[in-house]
Amino acid sequence: MNTDRITIAVDGYSSCGKSTMAKALAKRIGYTYIDTGAMYRSVTLYAMRQGWIRDGEVDQTRLEAALPDLTVDFDPQGRCRLNGEVVEPEIRSMQVSSQVSRVSALPFVRRHLVRWQRAMGASGGVVMDGRDIGTVVFPDARLKVFVTADATVRAQRRYDELRSAGRQVSLEEVLANVRQRDDMDEHRADSPLRRADDALLLDNGHMTLEEQNEWMYQAYVKACRCK
Repeated sequence: MNTDRITIAVDGYSSCGKSTMAKALAKRIGYTYIDTGAMYRSVTLYAMRQGWIRDGEVDQTRLEAALPDLTVDFDPQGRCRLNGEVVEPEIRSMQVSSQVSRVSALPFVRRHLVRWQRAMGASGGVVMDGRDIGTVVFPDARLKVFVTADATVRAQRRYDELRSAGRQVSLEEVLANVRQRDDMDEHRADSPLRRADDALLLDNGHMTLEEQNEWMYQAYVKACRCK
């Protein structure tokens, strides 16, 4: 198998387990894992803390002016940091989830974060997951995977995750959020969510964690052999 360090792009819908499997693959093959969704969530959290999101509207002027002074990165344990502050698990809350698609749909936010993401993955040896990694950030990635599952399955997974973390939410609330985010991600004007033409499709709705992790690893092995 070829041993050069490739770029692996993992895209797909919210709450379909992209981050879990991407992180597992990165650990298995000794790559760096980058959760771009956490980056957008961190910017959203910053805007919320400043009071720049009201009644579903984002104060775009203030947020655009603030972006050059923000830093979003990851500590050695893989936790997302906003201006040096670890913001896990705050960025995973339903409050942030309900607003992140509004912020991530803004073209100036996407342009800014794409620059960061390309710099992080410029040397290869990364597994990067998000919504537009294979279509915009790294369209020449050697391996592209697009992950999907039925909305009800994804909502149940998200609900179980939130409940296990002690969050008081209803399954109906989570399902509504999943469907809203799907609609906003698919129909935003800038970099809408779509499967790249050369991306492998993974429907993991009825797969165990072990099965999907092995599927990802075998896709990686094949991509390396095809060089």
